[in-house]
Amino acid sequence: MLSALLPLRALCVTLALSACSTPEPARSASASPAGGRESAATAVSDSASLLARADKGRIQGDSGAKLWLVIVSDFQCPYCRQWHDEVFATLVRDYVATGKVRVAYVNLPLSMHANALPAAEAAMCSAAQGRFWQMHDALFRTQDVWERMPDPKQLFDSLAGSVGVDAVPYRSCVESHATRPMIEADARRVDDAGVRATPTFFIGDARLEGAVPLPEFRAALDRALAAAR
Repeated sequence: MLSALLPLRALCVTLALSACSTPEPARSASASPAGGRESAATAVSDSASLLARADKGRIQGDSGAKLWLVIVSDFQCPYCRQWHDEVFATLVRDYVATGKVRVAYVNLPLSMHANALPAAEAAMCSAAQGRFWQMHDALFRTQDVWERMPDPKQLFDSLAGSVGVDAVPYRSCVESHATRPMIEADARRVDDAGVRATPTFFIGDARLEGAVPLPEFRAALDRALAAAR
């Protein structure tokens, strides 16, 4: 099932091809056909570039790491936050920063969580500027503040600014829903892999579900690392 989720960068190829197949925007009477084609091609290129940056931004760790960990998560899920608060920092310190494990985040914003999709878009638009993991931490840290907001956009804008995201391209990304196709592709991909709940983790050939405690999670990582040698 892990092979159904990796490599994540394959998503960008699919999305770029889909964008190329969309109809060109209607031209004004004064626009030349060549100019219209060039504008459409530029828009597709810009979109593909943004998605490629966002896709790369949600991966951290040494490219030579022997083990992939794929985190399937929902920013509004309380169990995802619990796991983040109890396990994530130790995981990064002991396994990612030491070059043992490479981590990828896959979005599964559940329909029962009204603000999960806007949060995912905020995170992925931050990822396009190389600030995904900082925004990831900020969203979980403030989950109890924004989870019941009718419209968390202003708070998300503030969080993005606080982690060093440039406001103008970020807002353009969010307002145009530029990363939504990537998020929807994530959801389809994890559905194909049989994921029905968050958080879910793929560690080598193993799959774990729920807010797995640190000792159990560490043991699973150590087993997978031993098998990967």
